Amino acid sequence: MFERIIAVIVKEFLQVLRDPRMKIIIFISPLIQVLIFGYAATMDITNIPTGIYDLDKTKQSRDVIRAFTYSKYFIAKRYISNEQEMIDVINRSEVNAVIKFNRGFARDLTGNGSAQMQVIVDGTDSNAAQIILSYGAQIIAKYNYEVLKERANIFLTKKNLFPSVDLRDRRWFNENLESKNYYLPGVIALIVSIMSLLLTSMAIVREKEIGTMEQLIVSPIKPIELIAGKIVPFGIIAIIQVVVVTTVGVLWFKIPIRGSLILLFGSTVIYLLTTLGIGLFISTLSSTQQEALMSVFLFYFPAVLLSGFAYPIANMPRVIQYITFFNPLRYYLVILRSIFLKGVGVAILWPELTVLLLMGAIIITLSASRFKSRLG
Repeated sequence: MFERIIAVIVKEFLQVLRDPRMKIIIFISPLIQVLIFGYAATMDITNIPTGIYDLDKTKQSRDVIRAFTYSKYFIAKRYISNEQEMIDVINRSEVNAVIKFNRGFARDLTGNGSAQMQVIVDGTDSNAAQIILSYGAQIIAKYNYEVLKERANIFLTKKNLFPSVDLRDRRWFNENLESKNYYLPGVIALIVSIMSLLLTSMAIVREKEIGTMEQLIVSPIKPIELIAGKIVPFGIIAIIQVVVVTTVGVLWFKIPIRGSLILLFGSTVIYLLTTLGIGLFISTLSSTQQEALMSVFLFYFPAVLLSGFAYPIANMPRVIQYITFFNPLRYYLVILRSIFLKGVGVAILWPELTVLLLMGAIIITLSASRFKSRLG
């Protein structure tokens, strides 16, 4: 039995690695993806092109401008002289934000009233606009505190002149709030998913296209041995890709990995039961490799959108949240991010591992049964 399975495994490896283009897809494509995501897929917004529209032109307005431009968030790209120019530079996307001071800003600031200024943002990208506005609010809050200290002659001593709240924040797991630390572990899940789905579905359909499936059917090999021989090589390839992507993420992008490597690879094997099973099921429905390719992407893209990779599941409509419970990628992402960033173990992750194991067992059993019936 094992001799026949090993023979099929060797055959699959030779068939996959014989094609130079397939080698590029398997080994080079994951590196390209992790580099693209590491550098490009980030929610951190810095160096925001900013227009300065200062009608007051006083020391106080220049101090506020300096507070903005000395931060790592805002860069003064354009000094604006009138309202039409401000509208034009925003319409042409030359700037993403405009800091505007009306006349009398300094007078109001030195008096007993409140001085008003505006931060005008391009709201085309609502998420980016909210982040930019939050940066501006933080800078103004800090400036207000400095003005209050100066006006009331309050120094940072143990004895304050009036009660105050001293807020001390602390970030757990992702101390610098770098989005790459959040996204790159998810890239492992995406690469494992797409590669295992594609390779499994395409390999079996390829046997149909070139006419060798009939030879396998009449050979002494049993259906279960054929299934094992077909899916094991792609599981091994997926594990190799996890090693490659993890190595690049940790050594090149300095992504922390605080959990167990054994748990990382063990959970990957459990997750592969679902993707390999789905790929096997797609192969039973497809007659050509093109049809299998389209079927894979028909499943893959909704799975990514409903996984929590880019969009929080808690923000989705209630009905969609219930649908995500049937998405294995959702659970695998939680496991990966917890292992990399939190360093937790089985004692915390056992619910996700259990669901993945049940899903994998059900999917691989149903897919294998359908595959054996098609062979029969």
